[in-house]
Amino acid sequence: MTMLTPRTPTKLAPPGRIRRERKAAELESRTRLAGERLAGYSAAPGAEVLRELAVTRDGLSHAEATLRLERHGANVVAHERAPRWWIQLAKAYGNPFIAVLVFLAAVMWWQDPSDPGVVILSVMVGISGLLRFWQEFRSGRAADALKRLVTTTCAVQRRAGGGSAPATVEVPMDRVVPGDLVKLAAGDLIPADLRILTAKDLMVGQAALSGESLPVAKADTRTEDLGQHGTTDPVEADNLVLMGTSVTSGTATGVVVATGSDTYFGSMAGSLVGERPQTNFDTGVRRVSLLLIRFMLVMVPVVFMINGFTKGDWDEAFLFGIAVAVGLTPEMLPMVVSANLARGAVAMSRHKVVVKRLNAIQNLGAMDVLCTDKTGTLTEDRIVLDRYLDVHGEDDGEVLEYGYLNAHFQTGLRNLMDQAVIDRVDEAEEVVVDARFSMVDEIPFDFARRRMSVVLDRRSAVGAVGRPEHVMITKGAVEEVLALCTHMRDRGERVELTEQLRWHVTRIAADNNRRGLRVLAVATRTVTAPRDTYSVADEDQLTLVGFLAFLDPPKADAARALRGLADKGIAVKVVTGDNELVAARVCADVGIDVGHVVSGTEIDLLDDPALRRLAARTTVFAKVNPVQKARIVRALQADGHTVGFLGDGINDAAALRDADVGISVDTAVDIAKESADIILLEKDLTVLEQGVVQGRTTFGNTIKYIKMTASSNFGNVFSVLVASAFIPFQPMLAIMLLVQNLVYDISQLATPWDRMDEEYLRKPRNWDAKGIGRFMVTIGPVSSVFDISMFLIMWNVFGANSEANQSLFQSGWFIEGLLSQTLIVHMIRTRKIPFIQSRASWPVMVMTVLAVLTGLYLPFSPLAPSLGFVALPASYFPWLIGVLLAYCTLTQFVKTWYIRRQLLQRRDDLGLDRESHGVERDRLQHVDHLRLVAVRSP
Repeated sequence: MTMLTPRTPTKLAPPGRIRRERKAAELESRTRLAGERLAGYSAAPGAEVLRELAVTRDGLSHAEATLRLERHGANVVAHERAPRWWIQLAKAYGNPFIAVLVFLAAVMWWQDPSDPGVVILSVMVGISGLLRFWQEFRSGRAADALKRLVTTTCAVQRRAGGGSAPATVEVPMDRVVPGDLVKLAAGDLIPADLRILTAKDLMVGQAALSGESLPVAKADTRTEDLGQHGTTDPVEADNLVLMGTSVTSGTATGVVVATGSDTYFGSMAGSLVGERPQTNFDTGVRRVSLLLIRFMLVMVPVVFMINGFTKGDWDEAFLFGIAVAVGLTPEMLPMVVSANLARGAVAMSRHKVVVKRLNAIQNLGAMDVLCTDKTGTLTEDRIVLDRYLDVHGEDDGEVLEYGYLNAHFQTGLRNLMDQAVIDRVDEAEEVVVDARFSMVDEIPFDFARRRMSVVLDRRSAVGAVGRPEHVMITKGAVEEVLALCTHMRDRGERVELTEQLRWHVTRIAADNNRRGLRVLAVATRTVTAPRDTYSVADEDQLTLVGFLAFLDPPKADAARALRGLADKGIAVKVVTGDNELVAARVCADVGIDVGHVVSGTEIDLLDDPALRRLAARTTVFAKVNPVQKARIVRALQADGHTVGFLGDGINDAAALRDADVGISVDTAVDIAKESADIILLEKDLTVLEQGVVQGRTTFGNTIKYIKMTASSNFGNVFSVLVASAFIPFQPMLAIMLLVQNLVYDISQLATPWDRMDEEYLRKPRNWDAKGIGRFMVTIGPVSSVFDISMFLIMWNVFGANSEANQSLFQSGWFIEGLLSQTLIVHMIRTRKIPFIQSRASWPVMVMTVLAVLTGLYLPFSPLAPSLGFVALPASYFPWLIGVLLAYCTLTQFVKTWYIRRQLLQRRDDLGLDRESHGVERDRLQHVDHLRLVAVRSP
């Protein structure tokens, strides 16, 4: 098969039990095959590559390019598109509780089409889905608007046909085909994967693929292009340039060897389209939903059977059982969750955060580990001159002056380090330099010499023979410049560079390299016999002046932002494609405890259980590729963490998709933004911290509603169960139960606007279905104690002990039940003493008052006869107040006892866990260490 045969992407992943594992295996397979294919092109001679692609150095003809475009398709990679609006709308209703509510509404309609409960449930379902749909639809449009909708072209060499001469034409990037000869210049985006044929001074920015902040040098034109060997990573090959990278300086011509999904970039993108993995939110909602549904499936049949046997009316018992099912179901849960998430998204948008997927808000609040790249997040994403050092490693202004002269007078395209030197010098000093020196000649930079020189006329200096002196200033890689030096400047004196001194200055440069700095050497030579032109041969007998040290500086607020995240219980792990030394230096500068830096090579030596243990104790990962980043995320998730990933490059897309919450920025590559759940308009950890607080507030209000409603409903149903067994009539009519739930649920619509206690926001919060179940069975029966007390009061004090007086009994319990449900909101919403140590927001207070007034008014309203209510005597209300005060007091006591018991249990569990697992953990860590040592040893 030749390289011109079109390839159809195939599922390469082996079958697996979990979709995420299959996707990970598919990604690894695709990138490995693409890498091997590109490595073959890198190793082959240029002439052989052209033959295999059936193209000459004159390029393709327009006709042949058209045929290849039809055969291979457009040069675009697979990417996720937002589903049609009606599909989004249908997905908004994909919730277990919505299914339960629809089922209950259908049964109620079948029993009685005029039942108002049918309308109530239908409205709840409709509003819940519409809220979620509209917010996600708007967020999706906002995310799409962040893309730069511009048509990008590239320069391609093609022929009109026949014997016509080749010409360079601009064509849209999506119409580039395999075999095209592409001309590259500074500022160009690489349109596809290219094998370089000719190049001069080519520097390529590969941060999107490798994570390295500085551009990398690619091969210059060779007299005989025989290919290169010794690399299996196409990013490292110096005769390949890959789609998604860009040219920062120099020129080149390359032949396209892969387009679209066949590129190295495309191999990653193709595995990232389709159904997303289940996140922490999805798992949590499903578990809580199933828990409440199980409670309903147990309680409803019991109530139905007891009512049927004791009352003898099975139709009425069935209807009452359905009403109990509705009463036990937190029917407003989908709506409250959607309203919570929608409000959170709106609040976050004010902080320059676009939420693409609403569920990500809760995941952001639950996040306890944040994996992030360093470039642009911890650093400023720019190169600055950090130090200018003499041969002893001390600051020296003369070194800066010579470095500035070299950068200022060169005529070629300045690289980032040249610009950093110029930026360090004041404008006033520039004027002085221009007055003292003038340009004579330059010896340009090339990648074989790895240095460049300028020759200047020092206007104020006159040589011994009365002619002006020329000074040559050379700047470049330490090894190359040092090899040409015979002397060095030592505190103003020119001394011979002995072997001992040469070792000394080499150590100075190496020490700065180990600190994560990029070091260049600066040397000079005074030419006493000036001439007009100079060559490489004149770069000799140089005097070493000192060193220039560069870095991507840490952000001024990075350390503070990291402390803020740590205070919120979030551990930050740096996962970067940059090298170990640079990563360690930057992390240390912002206050991260670096420890042992783990490289991608080490990760490949470990199986998944070993990687889990390593990831748990490692803070900084360096030189990692896309597959390894995703593995780190999955290892942390397997260890029970909720993981966020912040990235903006092609190499981050897989990890962004696998994380519980993927976070990107508006300047990221498209595939990163498509894979992300949240997009920051500023790449700033402070903005992210604000999002975390909003996420926890959103989650806290959601859990608050679930606990309040589930425990209250459980208590009510438990009371119904007791009453049904001993009272000769129904303790409350089905319509009363529905109205009670409706009034209570409407009052809970203010929950998304409630505030959370400061203590709650300090720690990551997660779904705990078992904890909610324990809370239900602990707090719920408390209400039953006072429900039964009210039963006894109505039965014995007010004589509501027969079917003739059942309306009085039912009305009395209706008011007590509704008011206790409503007031208990304030008891459960906080761990503190309500109204004294913690007060609800004003919307919640207003809705509480309205619910209480509605409950008190209904038995006296014109609607009372149709709903089965009767007016209650004035003597009822002192009893009601006494029962409610006792209820609130006991609930506060039980809540405090429950919280203390949970804390003690958690401490005991942690102590036992540490004791039982400590020895085993140490043993496994020792095994991992021995394994790594064994593999590294020859």
